[in-house]
Amino acid sequence: MSRLNPKIITRGLILFLVFGGLGLGIYLFNQTRPAIKITKEDIQIDSKAAMKLNVLEQVSQKDGVTEWELKAASATLINAEDKAVLEQVNVVFYTKDQKKVFLTADEGELNTRTQDMVFSKNVVVKYETYTLKTDKLHYKKKPHIIQSDAPIRLDNKDSEVQAEEMKVELRTNKMTLSRNVRGRFSENFKLP
Repeated sequence: MSRLNPKIITRGLILFLVFGGLGLGIYLFNQTRPAIKITKEDIQIDSKAAMKLNVLEQVSQKDGVTEWELKAASATLINAEDKAVLEQVNVVFYTKDQKKVFLTADEGELNTRTQDMVFSKNVVVKYETYTLKTDKLHYKKKPHIIQSDAPIRLDNKDSEVQAEEMKVELRTNKMTLSRNVRGRFSENFKLP
């Protein structure tokens, strides 16, 4: 018959007591500390929304050619109205020769059926050396145009043009300014 070594029994008993005491200490600590209540304030529930996304990225292509790329910090999808309400919007539109037109806006709406868009609050459009600013801008997917019926300001280094309406046909690279068009031009100024 084999005999148990007293050193092994002593070590096992010591380990059992150490881990048992440690476990009992953790249990008692958790039972005696005050419970911390976590409260969330300012919770807003949108009963119309089907889904809220923290980030939205979408690309639109036609005949294998990219027309635009959209990124938004958040999007609330509302199925009943076929729209996505966007915040902190960045869009890259592509012209017929694949030049990039950059748009940023604080807010936007994307029609999820037609892919038409409306941008508002601090709308800035940049194309090559030109910067256009307005309060509201519309994008129509089918004709691939950007237009504004709010006053716009177009800057290019030493020149500035203002108008009450503007339309850019991205397929033909044609810009039309109308109603109270005025500006300050340098001799190097050319409309994009």
